[in-house]
Amino acid sequence: MSSPAVSQSDAVYEDRVNPQWVKLLNILQLNVQYKRCEGIELQTADGRVILDFLSGYCVHNAGHNHPEIIQAVRDELDRRGPAMLQSHVPELAGELSRRLCTLAGANMAKAFFCSSGSEGVEAAIKFARAHTGRTGLLYYDGAFHGLTCGALSMMGDNFRRDGFGPMLPDTTAVPFNNLEALETQLKTKKYAALFIEPIQAEAGIQIPAPGYLAAAHKLCKKYGTLLVSDEVQTGMYRTGTFLAGQQHGLAPDMIVLAKALSGGLIPVGAVLMPDAIYNSVYTSLKRSIVHTSTFSENSLSMRVGLATLDVLEKESLGPRATESGIYLRRELTHALSGFEMINEVRGAGLLSGIEFVAPSSLKLRLPFEAFRAIHPGMFGQVLVMRLFRDHDILTQMCGNNFLVLKAAPPLLATTAHLDKFVAALTDVVHRAHHDSGFWTEALGLARRAVNI
Repeated sequence: MSSPAVSQSDAVYEDRVNPQWVKLLNILQLNVQYKRCEGIELQTADGRVILDFLSGYCVHNAGHNHPEIIQAVRDELDRRGPAMLQSHVPELAGELSRRLCTLAGANMAKAFFCSSGSEGVEAAIKFARAHTGRTGLLYYDGAFHGLTCGALSMMGDNFRRDGFGPMLPDTTAVPFNNLEALETQLKTKKYAALFIEPIQAEAGIQIPAPGYLAAAHKLCKKYGTLLVSDEVQTGMYRTGTFLAGQQHGLAPDMIVLAKALSGGLIPVGAVLMPDAIYNSVYTSLKRSIVHTSTFSENSLSMRVGLATLDVLEKESLGPRATESGIYLRRELTHALSGFEMINEVRGAGLLSGIEFVAPSSLKLRLPFEAFRAIHPGMFGQVLVMRLFRDHDILTQMCGNNFLVLKAAPPLLATTAHLDKFVAALTDVVHRAHHDSGFWTEALGLARRAVNI
């Protein structure tokens, strides 16, 4: 199939923003114009209806353009109040902090507001260093905490660090689910914080062993290291509970939230912490603004955060995510159990991963290895392309594990939506196992990608 014609708007974007992104979308046949997005459905200009099983990497927990969240933003705009005055007490920020800390529990008492998960991680680094007097940072193999320089220093994939110079010093990776390796590092007492994801989303939906997170925090306390829980993708009821860590008995020292807190409309992030850590930074009147952000606590982002919480709670989307996730993984496991390239279906709530492995049979292994030799990351993109082009399903592979397909629809997905995803993926996997044309097209796609 030929690449789509370049529209005038595409040409401007390609010329003025990111030409490589346009080329990649064209190769993968994902470059369509979206006309209207509501709930889980994305309507295109040419009449297609795409089911969103990516949710903007867990941004759209409440669905696209939820009418109650839109109305809350409109009402706030109509007030014409002090949106970003920065010389007053923002009442909405106090209310949003109170609700987030109450939902999080674990002695959370204060919130620092920002605009993204990466910015939240940067703030957590500063707060941890100020509180402990240490500079070292621990993180896990496979981690994804963001792409700003501090967060990037804790990236579990060297590809994203290449070309950006030296990272923060004294940052060390440890294996996930390995308490012995963690304690070896903690014993040095040089680390301000251990950054964790309660479920490693971009590493392939890696789930901690029972009791691991609580045990890791116990070790951190023993050696004076703070534990920072990055719930940017897993929070806001994505995994069923408000925080994924709550399912594992984790009571962290700091919590980073973002993505879904925005309602999919206005960027907002938050770092939650106890008074003692907060007071380590804001120690005097002189230091009352020693760490801040231009868009922190603006009335629109605070209002959208409050409205998003209202919708998630009113529509019981946490319990719904739990039930839907159990159903989806059960149906996927049943439908895909006979295919040799499927290793496992895992996840929590509506954050699921389908793990592919190299085939054992010679018939499939030869084209698979030839494909991986040309471009190791493109096998998953063929799956993504096929789901999108042939079945109107939008999803993506995990960012640090290109053999795990992510399934993360908005939490209001119905059984019919989940069934369509299962049927679509089953068809694509069947073609990969039984249709030589699948591999012919895949190899051609990989070669085109290499030549760009």
